[in-house]
Amino acid sequence: MSAQELDITATNTIPAAVDAARQLFTSGITKPLDWRLEQLKAMNRMLTEHRDDFTAALAADLGKHPAEAWLTEIGFLTAEIAHTVKHLSTWLAPRKTPVPLALLPAKATTVLEPLGVVLVIAPWNYPIQLLLAPIIGALAAGNTVVAKPSELAPASSAVLARIVPQYLAGAVSIVEGAVPETTTLLAQRFDHIFYTGNGRVGRIVMAAAAKNLTPVTLELGGKSPVYIDDTVDARAAAARIAWGKFMNAGQTCVAPDYVLGTDTALARLADELPGAIRALYGDQPAHSLAYGRMINDGAFSRVAGMLAVDLREDTGSALISGGATDAATRYIEPTVMHVDAESALMQDEIFGPVLPLVTVASAQAAIDFINVRDKPLSLYVFSEDKDVRKAFTEQTSSGALNFGVPVVHLSVPGLPFGGVGESGMGSYHGKHSIDTFSHHKAILEKPLSPDTLSLIYPPFGAITKQIIKRFVAPAKKFRKA
Repeated sequence: MSAQELDITATNTIPAAVDAARQLFTSGITKPLDWRLEQLKAMNRMLTEHRDDFTAALAADLGKHPAEAWLTEIGFLTAEIAHTVKHLSTWLAPRKTPVPLALLPAKATTVLEPLGVVLVIAPWNYPIQLLLAPIIGALAAGNTVVAKPSELAPASSAVLARIVPQYLAGAVSIVEGAVPETTTLLAQRFDHIFYTGNGRVGRIVMAAAAKNLTPVTLELGGKSPVYIDDTVDARAAAARIAWGKFMNAGQTCVAPDYVLGTDTALARLADELPGAIRALYGDQPAHSLAYGRMINDGAFSRVAGMLAVDLREDTGSALISGGATDAATRYIEPTVMHVDAESALMQDEIFGPVLPLVTVASAQAAIDFINVRDKPLSLYVFSEDKDVRKAFTEQTSSGALNFGVPVVHLSVPGLPFGGVGESGMGSYHGKHSIDTFSHHKAILEKPLSPDTLSLIYPPFGAITKQIIKRFVAPAKKFRKA
């Protein structure tokens, strides 16, 4: 087969790629545990043997430092693989469930079976991790995958298209391209679609999936707030907030988007944030190898434009640190500023290295502020007050709620990662990925003899009715509270 025949980037070859993935799945080869483990171990070899290729691609696309590339993308994936390989046989074991006394003798179990062919559409901000992490779960669950990297991270897309077939041929097909290719992919029939990106495209994905009643997982994002009060060490909190906000130049779906607090709490934080930023990136972040760049000119212009609007004297905003930009290098300095709730920076997810501080009167006011807006993907609370923590736990809804630290909940393999409402639907990571990419099939076994069901067969005499009411479908009376 020629190189041109192997190339599946053209839209007219996408149906053939999907058909090939389905043929492999229907052959039954993907169902045994050994095949699944073999694919995961092959991906692990790919990541370690081509670490330099992936690192170079991430540097080209986003200016990522090799250490950050390993921490947030390559090493993140190898850790996920190791956790999955260790626990997969246990996760896949049939799950017994009790049978009501009236149905005995019988045995009930739930078994996990693969869905079939999964489509994964990845974003550009973590172009390696956010493509391969869902694929880990899809393969572990016994599916085949057609995967679409983001064209906005061209170096990463190219290296994935070149290297993945060397290790996961058949199991994973990579489709490069832009809107035409994505549109053609969405016109195909899949058994699950996993999309990471924004809500606008998420709606397009969901509408396309509805035509075939295809289940979807949507990882969307939004404005993830931080609340801070006077009970915490402001310097320690500043270090963690700055780290979570400015990694990958703020282009992280769970990055702190803005900070809420009282005047005194924000004043203390504002005093510490400039020093926290210097500790991370030095006096001149533009010269720091650890500090990234905006992905493209459009992303730079969008964030720099919002920043410019709020830096005008008539807005009432106050710059605390940063503010410099350079269009030629797509550089935006790590920036912190006081703004009000109506500022340009508070209208949409920033997705860049600008951190607004917004004053509220109290913890309850912060909760009310959050609750009148879209449910966030993540919510971060910096408070040692147990009542405050309890209030945020009980009165807010978010994909995740972290106390004292941003971002790192993604690294806890037992926690589900996903959104709620506008920030997404469905979850994955670890065992949750297996559940997402599997059908939970109910199996009930009941012997023909003795035929205990004869006790409820018609005709419905007095004894039969009593058996049904007392043992098969009883109605219990509860005391009034």
